[in-house]
Amino acid sequence: MSGKVAQRMHINLASPFILEMWVIIFLVEFVKGSLLVALLPVYMENILGISVTVVGFAFAMQYLGDNLFRSPSGWVMERIGYRWTMTGALLLILVAVGMIIYAKDAVWLSVACLILGIGTSPLWPCTMTGITELAGSTESGSSGAAMGAVEMASLAGTGIGPIVVNFLMDHGGQSYHSMFLVLMGCAAAVAAVALLLPSRIGAHAPHAIVRGGGEGPVAVRRKTKPLESLKRTLHQVRTTLKVSRLLFPALFLQAFAIGLMTPVVTLFARSELHVTPNQFSLLLIAGGGITVLALIPAGKLVDRIGTTVFLNIGFLLAAGSLAFFSQVRWLPLAFCAVALVGISYALILPAWNAFLAKQVPKGERGTVWGLFLTLQGSGMVAGPVISGKLWDTVGHSTPFLASAFVMVLLFGLHLLIVHRTKRKLETG
Repeated sequence: MSGKVAQRMHINLASPFILEMWVIIFLVEFVKGSLLVALLPVYMENILGISVTVVGFAFAMQYLGDNLFRSPSGWVMERIGYRWTMTGALLLILVAVGMIIYAKDAVWLSVACLILGIGTSPLWPCTMTGITELAGSTESGSSGAAMGAVEMASLAGTGIGPIVVNFLMDHGGQSYHSMFLVLMGCAAAVAAVALLLPSRIGAHAPHAIVRGGGEGPVAVRRKTKPLESLKRTLHQVRTTLKVSRLLFPALFLQAFAIGLMTPVVTLFARSELHVTPNQFSLLLIAGGGITVLALIPAGKLVDRIGTTVFLNIGFLLAAGSLAFFSQVRWLPLAFCAVALVGISYALILPAWNAFLAKQVPKGERGTVWGLFLTLQGSGMVAGPVISGKLWDTVGHSTPFLASAFVMVLLFGLHLLIVHRTKRKLETG
């Protein structure tokens, strides 16, 4: 049996697209993690004298830019391909970091954060669409292991970035300016890697540009007027997307829970746990390291036994461990709490993305993934704003307690979605 006829059981994690996106995701999240976790909260509050509420607003601008352009970037990607969509957008990260170096007030820093968000907006629509296309060409149709692999790249970049920055500033005597220049170099590198991406994957991306030519339906689609193409896309999404309405608030809440923690976790560690930069790096390793190591094994198990068990356990464990972390003031217990949070997210992330992938229809995958990620990203817009307000007005533990409560809501919503889906299948 030839390789063209035979189907793999699961996605090949060593395929060029997966490897290229792994590097891109790692570098993008390295830059974002360094900025949003390690540098900007302290830089804006201590160096520029900006309040935590305004810091939360600036972070929200980053998430707003990312969120607003996810659906459009998915639509564009299906028409001009992965390579040029990603390369053009990622160059904006370089512009954003350059602006941060020279910005001295909240307005320009917020604008820079907005541009940073726009630059990262195609990342996940392109990744999720590509993985969904690859999964569709396999015998199992499962994507859990591949989802775990890209989430591993994301978390590794998000965790390693702050660790490297804290180490260089604590032991290397590097200034904020030097760190921003290092991140500009990373931004240039990730744009270069994006040039290696293919224009499209397989035969299921009918709108994308084909290398070397264009005959048949692909060439016809390229000649369609943009407005007509957009109308046809919206009609196709409305007619093919059949999911539980409860999925939409669940998409928002899943990211909202993370957004509540993002702008305050560094401040909480320093003000309540009184940790040094090195100790904070160890905390990140305790949580993020466990998550990263467990993601691919968890993803493979998701492919074998399904998503329901992982999501139910993950949501409840996350709720309990976040509530526990909010009350801890002794460092050894903080490490235990962070490790439990890491385990819970290792269960949630590949299962959640594989769960969403099953909801995406074959037509207009990029646009639908963009829609899902836009709804999910809106939680990352609202989360930091509310988190900063809770921190300033209610208490330092409140954002983490709120995040724990959201996890309980997600547990309930997921149970209802699964129950309603089963009932529809039985009656249908």
